Amino acid sequence: MKRNIIHIDQEKCNGCGLCVSACAEGAIQLIDGKARLVTDSYCDGLGACLGHCPMDAITIIERDADAFDEKAVEAHLESQGRKPHSHAAPHPAPSLQPAPHHHGGCPGSATRILQPGGHSAPSGGCPGSMLQMLKQKRFQQQPAGERPAAVSAAGAPPPSELRQWPVQLHLVPVSSPAWENADLLLCADCVPVAYAGFQQHLLRGRQIIIACPKLDNTANYLDKLTAILRDNDVRSLAVARMEVPCCSGLARLAENAVAASGKDIPLEQIVVNIDGGLQ
Repeated sequence: MKRNIIHIDQEKCNGCGLCVSACAEGAIQLIDGKARLVTDSYCDGLGACLGHCPMDAITIIERDADAFDEKAVEAHLESQGRKPHSHAAPHPAPSLQPAPHHHGGCPGSATRILQPGGHSAPSGGCPGSMLQMLKQKRFQQQPAGERPAAVSAAGAPPPSELRQWPVQLHLVPVSSPAWENADLLLCADCVPVAYAGFQQHLLRGRQIIIACPKLDNTANYLDKLTAILRDNDVRSLAVARMEVPCCSGLARLAENAVAASGKDIPLEQIVVNIDGGLQ
């Protein structure tokens, strides 16, 4: 039968995974670092995922497709430990008119290079999910295991050690120049708040991804982190987590992702106590 159904442009998709979380039917998954419609019958064609894609990679098209199967969706969601939602009150039909066009696409999709001093030349896009490489002199590549010295004016706070944006695992792309030959830090959200030396001792010289194994929707985290490790030349992975039991899930995520990547990536675990000390 011919009906409306989503189409994901694989050339535009950057693997951020936002559409995976936005799809209440579980019809989209990250496969080989790209979002894909796994089964036609799981997609209701209403397009709730459209507004979540920063790359404008998702559209609604009309094509031959299996009918939407609500029972199959319920079974699929239950198999993932997710609660099925009701289609009794249908979503409002999305507008099929083209979205207003900005040069370079949605603001969140543009790449922006920050030059020394913090100035930037955006190619378009929303700041929230825009890929930004922070290109200051202090970020010159260091040998593995070494960290560059802090650079600061007398009496002034040291500059930020952040090397890329975004940093949240839901938002970072699978393929990025940030991950090439990188020492990667997978960090629990609470660590920078608890550990006073976070920037100087943990973040310095590393690229960072943050996540919370307790509060985030972690459905696609393993697939995404595995793809980042598999598809890029990451040279080491450190996990910084809090001492609390729920945070141990971050360490398991890293261990499983390294194993699934098929690579021999050195893995280090850093545990921060609630009082701010290191174990």
